[in-house]
Amino acid sequence: MSANFTSALAASAEAASGQHYPQGTLYLVATPIGNLADISLRALYVLGLVDLVACEDTRHTQALLRAYGIDKTSAQLLALHQHNEAQAAQSVVDHLRQGRRVAYVSDAGTPGVSDPGARLVAAVQMQQLRCMPLPGPSSVITVLCAAGVVQDQSSGFVFAGFLPAKAAERERAVLGLVDEVRAVVLLEAPHRMEALALALASLGARMVTVGRELTKQFEEIATVAAQDLTVWLAQDANRLRGEFALVVHPAAASAPTESDSRVLQLLLAHLPLKTAVKLAAEITGEPRNALYQTALTLKQGEPQE
Repeated sequence: MSANFTSALAASAEAASGQHYPQGTLYLVATPIGNLADISLRALYVLGLVDLVACEDTRHTQALLRAYGIDKTSAQLLALHQHNEAQAAQSVVDHLRQGRRVAYVSDAGTPGVSDPGARLVAAVQMQQLRCMPLPGPSSVITVLCAAGVVQDQSSGFVFAGFLPAKAAERERAVLGLVDEVRAVVLLEAPHRMEALALALASLGARMVTVGRELTKQFEEIATVAAQDLTVWLAQDANRLRGEFALVVHPAAASAPTESDSRVLQLLLAHLPLKTAVKLAAEITGEPRNALYQTALTLKQGEPQE
């Protein structure tokens, strides 16, 4: 994408400069996962303000900053990635102790979620120094909001990230998803996507939302049955290009047995609904969301005084 961000920089100064940006603080800045226009005004202002930018790849970040019209010298960029995170984190701590403002950005998205950054934050917090997160783009939330997972059918979501690269370990990880009643967000690289699709096929008719090249020109989002994912990929050679974020939709909750319902009914006679459901789940091993629906039905069937 080609864009002129001169007006955006001016707007960022007008919108964000009046806020307080303390010295000796680590600023965690989310950057676009594809579309450069997804940067926030606050992020632009902070990236221009800070004394140092720690980043996964200095060349990538320098190009990103220049695209926004932000000038940083090579001395103002510090490489901090998965191979040197502990050592580089100490350097960041030293800068913070000297009262400098430091930003950390990953190559794309929100730092510390799947990208490096968590160890850096832990090191900074251990020294009782301040971290200030700037919310912004995230492939996890982007694909989840496009999946259409209805919350009254699940109890939230799980972020599993990248599954193991080895086939046997990956298959065991997928096996653990069989009875998962929450949505599960996965990430995958293009060269391993076919292997992941084969592993997910064991989930049968379970729906999977696939987000490919999110926010970019050739973005593609589709929801297919897990067993059909390999076929969907094979229908277009371009579908193996780009980064992937996926949502494995929740497993259908099985209805509690008669004995499980009896346990729940006895608990409801003496306890609040949520407490009764929690204890019934621990006793019977049934999913809470299925027991909760049963509890609502039982309560509705009670005679009114």
